[in-house]
Amino acid sequence: MPAITVENLTKRYGDTVALDDVSFELDEGEFVVLLGPSGAGKSTLLRLLNGLTTPTEGGVYIGDDEVTGKRSDIGMVFQMHYLVETMSAYRNALTGALSRADFLDSVLTRYGREDKVRALEALDTVGLLDEARQRAGSMSGGQQQRVGIARALVQEPSLLLADEPVASLDPKAAEEVMGYMKSAAAERELTTIASLHQVNLAREFGERYIGLRDGAVVFDGGRDDLTMDVVDEIYYEDGEGPAHEVVA
Repeated sequence: MPAITVENLTKRYGDTVALDDVSFELDEGEFVVLLGPSGAGKSTLLRLLNGLTTPTEGGVYIGDDEVTGKRSDIGMVFQMHYLVETMSAYRNALTGALSRADFLDSVLTRYGREDKVRALEALDTVGLLDEARQRAGSMSGGQQQRVGIARALVQEPSLLLADEPVASLDPKAAEEVMGYMKSAAAERELTTIASLHQVNLAREFGERYIGLRDGAVVFDGGRDDLTMDVVDEIYYEDGEGPAHEVVA
């Protein structure tokens, strides 16, 4: 059975089609990169995958379970890290455990020993154990994004999503962050979908690529299949523009 199944997924906003009949399956531990121009539907797909948006048609399944709302077993890494800058890297990573806490523990921000160990292990995974006590606001952009990855890992997700996680970073920091994310996913056999604009990074770190254009899948294949002709097909108009408006 696939770890993740996306079945005939469609999202409309009035007459605007954001995602158009998208289907694919992911095996456990696959590291998939979403490619596509702005407005292709990548962000809409990620919002549907993490249950933040309800599909117009179709569904997303983790194993046999349909995703019908926000779930604690889906981790998310954002373009903006959304850390509490006055807290340490460790305390920020630890907040990932709140997704599994009951209401009272969540309100009182009470953490168990296992959660504290997970936070330290996650920081070690992204190379920041020695900086665990450092205030997040004093860290570089790349370090802050690595804390964001650690926070998602503390959730112990079955699916990790990343929405343009390195878009705001310089090339060196972007490569470093992607390297840590790929290593973390491999270490945990964690199914991962990352949206990227940088094709060079996609080629370096991706194992499978799903190309979106005008809300539809125009490519699904491995690194050897991602030729420049395929990249052109994903990113550039062919002169036969879509008959409907599409949003990201």
